[in-house]
Amino acid sequence: MSVGSGVLYLVGTPIGNLEDMTPRAVRVLGEVDVIAAEDTRRTMALCNHFGIRKRVISYHEHNKETSGERIVSMILSGAAVALVSDAGMPGFSDPGCELVDRCHDAGIKVVPVPGPNAAVTALVCSGFRAQGFVFEGFLPRQRRRRLEALERYGRDPRAVVVYESPQRVAATLNDIATALGDRQLVVARELTKLHEEIIRARAGEAASRVGTSPIGEFVIVIEGSRALSALDGAVRRRGLRSGAVEPPGDAAGAGGDGIVVDPARAVRELEKAGVPKMEAIKALAKAAGIPKRELYAMLQRDTGK
Repeated sequence: MSVGSGVLYLVGTPIGNLEDMTPRAVRVLGEVDVIAAEDTRRTMALCNHFGIRKRVISYHEHNKETSGERIVSMILSGAAVALVSDAGMPGFSDPGCELVDRCHDAGIKVVPVPGPNAAVTALVCSGFRAQGFVFEGFLPRQRRRRLEALERYGRDPRAVVVYESPQRVAATLNDIATALGDRQLVVARELTKLHEEIIRARAGEAASRVGTSPIGEFVIVIEGSRALSALDGAVRRRGLRSGAVEPPGDAAGAGGDGIVVDPARAVRELEKAGVPKMEAIKALAKAAGIPKRELYAMLQRDTGK
């Protein structure tokens, strides 16, 4: 099927390995009137590799307003335009989504030509049993804002996927450990390329394995919080009940209704699931129906601290 006129095509391109370019993507790029590219030099190299001879214009973060208007005008005049990013699917962590939005507003048909995507590729390599996932793109550069962004996922059961540069990946991994505890994660470097590396480890270990002078582009997949399932397990196994708790010293460990059995062990279970200690105490206190300070005092007595 030939390309149509007055259409915007979203064409996925390889994230590294040129063998991942689909036959349909090659055909569409060869048949459209114009290719709009995030980096014209990269796209020209890709086109030359596949023998595609087409006009390539720039569309990127710094010219998206003027170039976007120009592209919409071209399409409304009957041109078929293909949008490509530096790698992967356009509109995913790049200004392509704004061009797509413009086209929808102008009544222009948008046709996807699916291809590779680094975020989804890393996610399926993680093996995490996620209840959905969140794509964060690049986290804020400022450490305080980065920690705030990460802390939002403290008890979220969904996996979180972020992109990171080699200059900041070590700091980001350490901040993940600070904000979310020693959560399990996957660090994927140079996906589909010659030096592809996929590390699955706890946040602290991953930071040391990546090192301070890494090379390449990174995708980090953070396992979703197990706080809810771990809390449920702790409630069932440790005898936590909602409602009042009998005073300490009255048959501690008996497991009757209203008694918190071995709070230290329950907190440790939550910490192993990646829940920060104070968050674990807060969650357990809520499940037991007692003030947090009371459970904290019980924990101190049980641990002898």
